[in-house]
Amino acid sequence: MNPNYKPIVEPFTLPSGVQLKNRVLMAPMTNSSSLEDGGVSEQELAYYRERSGGAGGVITACSHVSPEGKAFINEIGVDDDSLIPGLKKLSGTIQEQGAKAILQIYHAGRMASPELMDGKQPVSASAVASERPGSVVPREMTEEKINDTIKAFGEATRRAIEAGFDGVEIHGANTYLIQQFFSPHSNRRSDQWGGTIEKRMAFPLAIIESVKKAVAEHAKVPFIVGYRVSPEESENPGITIEDTLQLVDVLAEQKLDYIHVSVRGFWDGSMRDETDTKSRVLLIQERVGNHVPIIGVGGLSSPEDVNKALDVGVPLLALAHAIIMEPKWVEKVINDQENEIRTTLPRTAQKDLVIPDALWNMLINVPGWFPVV
Repeated sequence: MNPNYKPIVEPFTLPSGVQLKNRVLMAPMTNSSSLEDGGVSEQELAYYRERSGGAGGVITACSHVSPEGKAFINEIGVDDDSLIPGLKKLSGTIQEQGAKAILQIYHAGRMASPELMDGKQPVSASAVASERPGSVVPREMTEEKINDTIKAFGEATRRAIEAGFDGVEIHGANTYLIQQFFSPHSNRRSDQWGGTIEKRMAFPLAIIESVKKAVAEHAKVPFIVGYRVSPEESENPGITIEDTLQLVDVLAEQKLDYIHVSVRGFWDGSMRDETDTKSRVLLIQERVGNHVPIIGVGGLSSPEDVNKALDVGVPLLALAHAIIMEPKWVEKVINDQENEIRTTLPRTAQKDLVIPDALWNMLINVPGWFPVV
């Protein structure tokens, strides 16, 4: 392989003691290819199998911890013990190819789709609708509902452990429930769960505690616990980078294995202030990178892109579009075949790329999402 790319394939040991064989992970991406009951499908297994040979870790598509937390049709479920056998197939499929298997766990909150919940009203921190077109006003969660949801994350973690996963990623990003509690837009509460920024952190921290408790009780070997965060949101009032820097200060004290920064572009500046051009990933790396590993993501496609991101000190990088278009991305870097890495999505390549029908239809039909040729 090109010696310039050696940093990409250096192993990395997470705080829990789990070692990743290199610095590249497959980013969590919705594929809407599970069974109707949340079970893992054969097409999904094939899709992950094809992409798990090179990456150090594979973070799955989001899996809901509660039936009322679904945002996508045919997404993975981790809300019932009956789903454990299918989840076990998924973890084994990823691990057999050499990657660590990390299950992303989440609750959609007010972003849940009533159509996927028999018409039920979604729930959230407060009865405030999202500003997205067609959003419904959610039901404010009671104290009992909040505590049940915190327990649901712990139970989801237990199931992930029983299903053989190497870890879980707590999805505290992308406008879903955990972020909704942290956001001053969606959280207008005046009790212990809202108000000051410290109180808006209470729910995310309770989720982390519930997950870590399940790990302590059920995991017999080191188990990864990561947390995904969105640095900002566009709403007013909304999460600012100043809010998030206070949040990651606290997250860095929680003995997490990593913080995964969810942004559109690794080098992108603020979505709230176009004059603020400093990379949000780098701001978080500079703030807490000495205390907890950071995963960067966003628009990285070539080995040069990944190297450049590693050069600024971010230790781990997740590939999304790149690993859909080129499942053998890492292998081609290792085997001196970087010139053969696909950078477009040919309309004839579904079978070669082992992409499930539902995901393929999204990739091909959403204008401007992928470079379809």
